[in-house]
Parts: sequence; C-alpha cells; structure tokens
Amino acid sequence: MTQYERMVKGRIYDPADPEILNEQSTFQEKLWEFNRLRPSEKEKKQAYMHEVFAACGDNCCIELPFHANWGGAHLHMGSGVYANSNLTLVDDGHIYVGNQVMFGPNVTIATANHPIDPALRARGLQYNKDVYIGDNVWIGANTVVVPGVHIGKNTVIGAGSVVTRDIPDNVVAVGNPCRVLREISERDRLYFYKNEAIDRDEL
Repeated sequence: MTQYERMVKGRIYDPADPEILNEQSTFQEKLWEFNRLRPSEKEKKQAYMHEVFAACGDNCCIELPFHANWGGAHLHMGSGVYANSNLTLVDDGHIYVGNQVMFGPNVTIATANHPIDPALRARGLQYNKDVYIGDNVWIGANTVVVPGVHIGKNTVIGAGSVVTRDIPDNVVAVGNPCRVLREISERDRLYFYKNEAIDRDEL
C-alpha cells in the first residue's frame, strides 16, 4: 500500500511522501493565487471554489484570506455557505459542510492528527479523520474543531470553543472543551439578544 493509499484510507502515513507532496503543491499554488484576488473579482472566487473544492453548492462566499493544507480540495461544501476571513482548514482528510452554514472569523477545522507515540511522531507521521458539519450550523469566531467531530444541524457553536466531541442537532454549545449549554427553544424565535424582541413583521 502506498503512502497516498494509506492517507485515503485514514491510516497512519507519511505526509512528506513525494507523491503526496507533488499533488498537494498543485493546490497550494492555486490557493496562493486565490488569496490575491481583489474583492471585486467575485466570478474568479466562484470559479476557484467550483474547480478546486471536492464539492461546492450555489451562493457560497469565502472572505479572504483562506488557508487550507490542500487548498480546499477535500472540502465538500453545500449551498449558501458563508465563511468570514481566516478560515483555516487542515483538509488532509475530508470536511463535509452542509447548506446555510456560517463560519465566524478565525475558525479552524482540523482533520489531521499525529500519533501520541513519540517515536512515530518524530518521523513526522500523521493520520486523518473526517469532520462533518450539518445544515444551518453557525460556528462562532476563533473556534477550533478537531479531527473526527460531527456537529448536528441547526446548532450554534459559541465563539472561542474547542470542539473535541460530537455535538447534537438543535443546541447551543460553548467552551473548552465544547459542551452543550442548552437546546434551541421557542424563546429563540422571539428574542434575538437577551430581551430584545425580533420584529418579524418588519423583516
């Protein structure tokens, strides 16, 4: 089994293998050009996302700069996704993002990890575990999502959280490590901030 095949299968592998680096460098070059696009060059931004990403739906927006080990080549993105600046993807493994997902600034999603065994780690070996983010999730600024995590649909992850375990649907979760604070409730349909009511008739 080649190192590339080991990477694809989620096994421990050498990311410095020439076959892997050769393919990865192609995406890094494209990412360098992407990050130098002007704000007005919206069509070129869309072209990059649809060409490079593993999947990209409609009406997606990424504010630059955007950082990704593989340029987003292992990112599967639904429709209506918005990412604020400095989204960082350690996308050696696959990242699945649903529809209408929002990322605050400086969010990091990691799929790559390293063995605890110091002898293996000294050799630069790693392994990847995919991350799954459901529809209509909001991930707050400066959040870190670690390898292998699943975040359920409609969930809100509070700013500064470190998500080390699966988070269910329809909850607000915060902290380090990130824990469920409460379920999303009828009150959230009535108030947008503390006791300030949502004026739906005027929206």
